[in-house]
Amino acid sequence: MHQIIYYIIIAIIVVDFIVERYLDYLNTTCMSDKLPDEVKGIYDEEKYKKQQAYQLENQRFGLLTSSFGFLLILAMFVFYGFAFINNIAYNYTSNAILVAFIFFGILMLASDVLNTPFSIYDTFKIEEKYGFNKTTPKTFILDKIKGWLIGGLIGGGLLALIIWIYQKTQNMFWIYAWILISGFSLFMAMFYSNLIVPLFNKQTPLEEGELRDAIQNFSEKVGFKLDNIFVIDGSKRSTKANAYFTGFWKKKRIVLYDTLINDLETDELVAVLAHEIGHNKKKHVTQGLIISIVQTGLLLFIFSLLIDSPVLSKALGVEEPNFHIGLIAFGILYSPVSFVLDIFMNKLSRKNEYQADEFAAVHFKPEALASALKKLSVKNLSNLTPHPAYVFFNYSHPTLLQRLAFLKKFEKNEG
Repeated sequence: MHQIIYYIIIAIIVVDFIVERYLDYLNTTCMSDKLPDEVKGIYDEEKYKKQQAYQLENQRFGLLTSSFGFLLILAMFVFYGFAFINNIAYNYTSNAILVAFIFFGILMLASDVLNTPFSIYDTFKIEEKYGFNKTTPKTFILDKIKGWLIGGLIGGGLLALIIWIYQKTQNMFWIYAWILISGFSLFMAMFYSNLIVPLFNKQTPLEEGELRDAIQNFSEKVGFKLDNIFVIDGSKRSTKANAYFTGFWKKKRIVLYDTLINDLETDELVAVLAHEIGHNKKKHVTQGLIISIVQTGLLLFIFSLLIDSPVLSKALGVEEPNFHIGLIAFGILYSPVSFVLDIFMNKLSRKNEYQADEFAAVHFKPEALASALKKLSVKNLSNLTPHPAYVFFNYSHPTLLQRLAFLKKFEKNEG
């Protein structure tokens, strides 16, 4: 039976790689040197050629990195690499928590070291070539070190607690682990911007002036109490612009990238923020958190049924079942379910984006949001004509052209 599971795992890895690469290929079929009619007025000829070159270079580089990752994970299963690392961990200790620390520590560190050259090339070659990169080697190295430390402390801490809960409660561990992870998710949703972001970026309150007044006037108009408006130094790493909403209740805040403020006019910035406020008004943040918690509970329940299975462990070349080996095997076996769930989540997310756009259009100015979206797409060299299949499987947002067509309805109504 374990041989069947082994071949199922291999098949899942191979099929997943083929599907993703085929979707990437479909995207390339939409590429052209000629400026398409539908993007005229957004891109000019020169800028469009630059966008197509950027997309093509990223596609080729993505093929290289994904192929490397595919061969690496395939080799780990074919040559029983997980069993080898498992044996190394047990050579040092028999404590289940410490063994898991060593096991995942080796995996994560090795993976990061192997992928760092690709990350360096992407940041300092591709992003630099197209004028996006502002990351210095010092910042890059510090980000790596901070990432390791945070991953070790938070990820390691959660892993230790979950294994400890499993040792104490066995198959009922999923309920207690679910409560733990749900509580942690809620905590991070509220305090991520206060605790984690400052380790990487500086956040400062938006200074008094025309923009802050315009934002506060709009917030009051739609009945949205907003005291926390922050500017983040996104230009420290990239020229790309963004904005996001985070937190709940008194901890909710809107964060603007400094690059966004530099690129957009006041009305356009307020329109972007109106979109973000729309997400909150429509309860999308709460909705996303609830769905995530439910999915986590489902995943943990199924895992609890299989965690002691010697079949899963033997499929990876390990005779005695243990938590971390079971987690690896289950993660691969669950990935088709995750793939299907992601399709529905992306569809829901695109629907939510339309609702947030509608909120901004109805309560502010649809033409200001349309203008902001155009500027940001051109600034970030976004792909305006992705293949519909790629959008269906991978996009959490509608395409720019779809959003502009949607906003047009409100411009006509306004007139």
